[in-house]
Amino acid sequence: MKLHVHIAALALVALAPLVAQAPAGWKVRVDHSTSATDPDGAGTIKFVTMGSGFHATNPQAAVYWNPSNTATGTYTLKGTFTLMKPSGHTNYYGLVFGGSNLDGAQQKYLYFVVAQNGTWLVKARDGDATPTVSSKTPSDAVKKPDDTGKSTNALEVRVGADKIDYVVNGTVVYSTPKSGATANTDGTYGIRVNHLLEVHIDGFGVSK
Repeated sequence: MKLHVHIAALALVALAPLVAQAPAGWKVRVDHSTSATDPDGAGTIKFVTMGSGFHATNPQAAVYWNPSNTATGTYTLKGTFTLMKPSGHTNYYGLVFGGSNLDGAQQKYLYFVVAQNGTWLVKARDGDATPTVSSKTPSDAVKKPDDTGKSTNALEVRVGADKIDYVVNGTVVYSTPKSGATANTDGTYGIRVNHLLEVHIDGFGVSK
């Protein structure tokens, strides 16, 4: 199913007009590379249902979300991400939470992501700005690609009453207070996959 974007919206957001397929109700927002030394790949983003989960093929970076998927208060957001093969350099993928206005100019969300080099990262999105909450950090909890080129990492964001735990394969790798840059955890949740990656996602959802 193609995404159709009104011409007026094009001035405000970089939505994906050429996404080959997307599950019913889901939206896709592309983040095009602005780096001449790290360009996007050729081809069209594909985000499809596959088995009991989703499969993302990303020549360009993108955020995927369903507007009906929101969480407030205390909750746990989970997803198991299988990287199908390494990219030519380090690129991140993982969970989006606390989102608002995701298809607008003033998009806001937090994201917890991992990469093929065994590091994790927590960042925020505020319009065009992407302030770092915690910089790229290595952890033995993050699985790297095996001999087949694949790696599977189960990610969780555990939002408590006064703190947030960031979890990889059952290990808490970082915590932040529910204040400052990570004060707002209420809102839309979704998935982020950077460019040049192919990722399968299972067990995605929120529990209280």
